[in-house]
Amino acid sequence: MARSTFSAVDEYGFERHEDFDYASYEDFMSVYLKVLASRAQKWAAMLGEGKSVKRTNTIKRYVRKGIPGEHRPSVWLAISEADKMREQAPDLYHKILDTPFEKELVEIIKTDLPRTFPDNIYFTKEANHQTHLFNVLIAYAHNNRVVGYCQGLNYIAGLLLLATKSEETSFWLLKVLVEKILPDYYTKTMDGLIVDIEVLSELVKSKAPDVHQHVINLGLPWAVITTKWFVCLFAEVLPIETVLRIWDCLFYEGSKILFRVCITLIKTNREAIMACNDFTSLAECFKAIVKNASALHCHEFMQSIFKVPGTLSNATIIKLRARFARQRREQQQKDKPR
Repeated sequence: MARSTFSAVDEYGFERHEDFDYASYEDFMSVYLKVLASRAQKWAAMLGEGKSVKRTNTIKRYVRKGIPGEHRPSVWLAISEADKMREQAPDLYHKILDTPFEKELVEIIKTDLPRTFPDNIYFTKEANHQTHLFNVLIAYAHNNRVVGYCQGLNYIAGLLLLATKSEETSFWLLKVLVEKILPDYYTKTMDGLIVDIEVLSELVKSKAPDVHQHVINLGLPWAVITTKWFVCLFAEVLPIETVLRIWDCLFYEGSKILFRVCITLIKTNREAIMACNDFTSLAECFKAIVKNASALHCHEFMQSIFKVPGTLSNATIIKLRARFARQRREQQQKDKPR
């Protein structure tokens, strides 16, 4: 197929770079379009019966196989139970936007707007998504004073807008992510994020001990590798459709999905990682593994995240989080000036 068959911009408005692998993309789409058609039929049949989306094993199985784009806004709201949050304060979003904004928050958020997806046609100065993004972020910052605005939220809110095409839906989904699904990632101290990077390190140590030791030996901190993975929930890291498929599961199954994705990326690229012999080549390797063909083939990738890591229980994650959070508190006590 000729290169010109594909637009230079994808369906979500992201410009394809000069080194975009059109051959791999053609290979991927020739298979994935059939998957999309099949899943769309099944979702249409289920939702067409007038059934409300509830958290059942059937829905969980459907979610893991992918939610069609047209159903994502309503299904994400339902499976994350953000819709229940909205029912308790249905006018909240618009009420916040009708109140005066704090000048400092306005300035901080406006600084980050041009940095958000600069290669997306909808986020240029001429397009209106920057305004929509500002509204979502400023509303959330005023609604949650503990979090306020934290870098990384712009990418999440931006992708929510691209997927849902709705400011209010994006606001409620952002709220459920930050306050229910992700534990303290976006507070000023980012304690939850720091703890989860420690949790991941421990999980890699148990599931791929040779890789863990190799990374330690070369002196590359896990925080350097994975902070962006966690903070942006893989937005601006993995191919866009892969990210949305991850988010399908994230909204249903919670933050455990992030660990499954991280471990899958690390284990499936074991040979490339182990072949690195210095800090710099290892850092470049981790940048490359999120852009290769296996990450692009989102359907196979999503199947692999439930196989490659093996057993990964919520109980294990909770136990590890408690351990590393305790260690962090103890260290903070030691570091306090006397």
